[in-house]
Amino acid sequence: NSANAITVLVDYARIKNTKQYTPVFENTFIEAQKTNPGFMNNFYDDEGWWALAWIDAYDLTLNTQYLSMAESIFADLAGGWDDTCGGGIWWSKDRRYKNAIANELFLSVAAHLANRTSGNVHRRYLNWGKKEWTWFLASGLINEKGLVNDGLSNSQGKAGSVGCVNNGRSTWSYNQGVVLGGLVELSSSTHDLSLPQTARRIARAAITLLVDGDGILHDSCEPNCGADGVQFKGIFVRNLVLLDKNFPRPAFKSFVDTNADSVWKNAQGKNFQLGQNWSGPFNAGNAGSQTSALDVLVGAAMLQNTN
Repeated sequence: NSANAITVLVDYARIKNTKQYTPVFENTFIEAQKTNPGFMNNFYDDEGWWALAWIDAYDLTLNTQYLSMAESIFADLAGGWDDTCGGGIWWSKDRRYKNAIANELFLSVAAHLANRTSGNVHRRYLNWGKKEWTWFLASGLINEKGLVNDGLSNSQGKAGSVGCVNNGRSTWSYNQGVVLGGLVELSSSTHDLSLPQTARRIARAAITLLVDGDGILHDSCEPNCGADGVQFKGIFVRNLVLLDKNFPRPAFKSFVDTNADSVWKNAQGKNFQLGQNWSGPFNAGNAGSQTSALDVLVGAAMLQNTN
């Protein structure tokens, strides 16, 4: 949650062209490590969020500490790769479950780092990105509807068991999102046109199948998505915006605008609190729902500036 909050704040600072929040990034970089030195813990996906946050902060501030931290985090992520299921990284260091989000984050971090480095270092990150995507595409995680399921399990679909088939579990919105950003970044280095084509297919499936009759995005956990799930939709929109900025489609911008309008009109409480149900009515807000909803508002503003 904190890493994603940093990301949305960086993105807001970028469109506002302000250095007002630079001390916040600097303070978080120091203080968060008092709990988790090096932004490491037992879960590879948690680490991946921080790597992306610090890459984004580096892009804004050009503070090389942030890029170096992202590289250090990536080195730990790469240690989660093995030959179980033919490749991919594990969800946690307990090595019991290979899932979509950890591998999407691994893809995205590798591709982002490839585009911000040079020489042999660039080639190493690029090779990791291509290796991850080759595995992901062949893994079965993308289902017949073009949506990404939660992970891989045994043939009975038992969660948390070591197995290698699509477990058919929830198609969370963020699993449709992070992969978009990873593919956009990877295509910048490879110029492989199949990457944005696949990204657009996943995006179209999400904005068609994960919405209500008014085109508003929902996760199946609503209205009680807990500490993590409340953040998912904003992550999807943030990455859809990145896709649209690089490979624009009118349907993508329309989707972002529609959801941003609904957040502002229907999911807002007193003092600009923003709830998790973007179609409303507002019932409560917290840091996760706030930053998730801000992702769609900031994303809509970004597309107004570019399209």
